[in-house]
Amino acid sequence: MANDAKVNQSNKNAQYLTFDLAGEMYGVEILKVQEIRGWEAVREIPNTPDFIKGALNLRGEIVPIVDLRIRFAMDNIEYTPVTVVIVLCVDTPTGNNVMGIVADAVSDVLDIKVSDIKEKPNLGSKIDTHFMRGMYVSKGHMVMLLDVDKLLNPEEFEGIVGLG
Repeated sequence: MANDAKVNQSNKNAQYLTFDLAGEMYGVEILKVQEIRGWEAVREIPNTPDFIKGALNLRGEIVPIVDLRIRFAMDNIEYTPVTVVIVLCVDTPTGNNVMGIVADAVSDVLDIKVSDIKEKPNLGSKIDTHFMRGMYVSKGHMVMLLDVDKLLNPEEFEGIVGLG
């Protein structure tokens, strides 16, 4: 019976929304995506980490916006007409919350066999990979699959409107 469950799990597919960030492809589970919006100015929130760009009011809900370039220690760039905010529903210690992530552009939705997802690489203790779910290689390019529930750690929730 346990072998049947293992076989069923390896044949299972998951869908990921892929997006571009500094010329690299990233993916988030499509079931976590609430909506995709064009970039618009946000309201700054004082005393928050630098990767929190601010907050948007989405239909009465205050949504913190995370710039993944800053979060992942990449070069910062000016936002362009193709810059998007991917609004996600994330599980936090206080329950389900909504946050947005800034991406250079949305790419595609991939249907990925769970068994094709490679383990996240062990890059040593100095490189933080806890927000990675794994890697997927397709047609010569690699997609880093993110675990959106881990993009913020619990200490970072405190004081952020909508997440704490």
